[in-house]
Amino acid sequence: MNFSQRIGVTEISKPMQVESIDEDLSNGLWNVIKIQILDRKGEYKNHYKISEFDEFARNLWHEFYKKPVDEIEYFEPYDIKGKIKKIYFASEWFEKYDFVEFCLNTLFEKTEIFLFSREINKVLEKEYAGYRIVKDELIRISNDLELTSIQETMKLTKDYTSLNGANIHLTKALSLLSDRNKPDYRNSIKESISAVEATCKSLTGISTLGKALSKMNKYGIHINSQLKSGFEKIYAYSNQGETGIRHGIDTDYIESEFSDAQFMLVSCSAFINYLVLKSKKSEELKT
Repeated sequence: MNFSQRIGVTEISKPMQVESIDEDLSNGLWNVIKIQILDRKGEYKNHYKISEFDEFARNLWHEFYKKPVDEIEYFEPYDIKGKIKKIYFASEWFEKYDFVEFCLNTLFEKTEIFLFSREINKVLEKEYAGYRIVKDELIRISNDLELTSIQETMKLTKDYTSLNGANIHLTKALSLLSDRNKPDYRNSIKESISAVEATCKSLTGISTLGKALSKMNKYGIHINSQLKSGFEKIYAYSNQGETGIRHGIDTDYIESEFSDAQFMLVSCSAFINYLVLKSKKSEELKT
């Protein structure tokens, strides 16, 4: 807490930014993009090869701005960076996030990806933004505890070969939930549940989630009966016709919302973590 906050002149916190970006957040995101992306692209070129920065600019104009690339051929890097900055600050809040994702996807080295994601997430957290970078995408969150649960599960299911199927489902659920142009909450929920089902199958060999949960004790994975009953009910929810998640939509269909999909992603991630920890103790999980 700084001096002005301690004496009550400025607010200690501010509302979560979900469908807006204030000046502080906008400036912070730009600073990371400038330092971690634009300033690190080499500007050296010769008759045989264009510079790393020129290649970035061409891809930006072609793939992101959708503008003719010959607009930038006669400008120096300094002028192009100025143009990029002008476009960025004139853009809508969601377009700024689109640009962050575009910049992230231009990186190939793991170290560069890690550093850029870390610095962007620092700004997002500091400025109370409702988004974080997870697995190369910006996703909406409610709090850091939920974010940590998702991140841990993504890493866990990637580290264990037997859980790669669950990782694929979680990645898809995350993608469908975080698509700001056309989110698909119903199918995001389906993928989250399928991730649990894939985890249970890898632990028991039983392909159906309901049956797998009922047989966990047989495989040395002891789950509290109330917890198991609770997740069986969550699974039953996804099988109802009114949700249209795992079966055909009926006349009482209710459209899934962001809160439904987010709850399922967080809950399924936490349950997968729980199952894996239990299975480690019983030595049922094989790498």
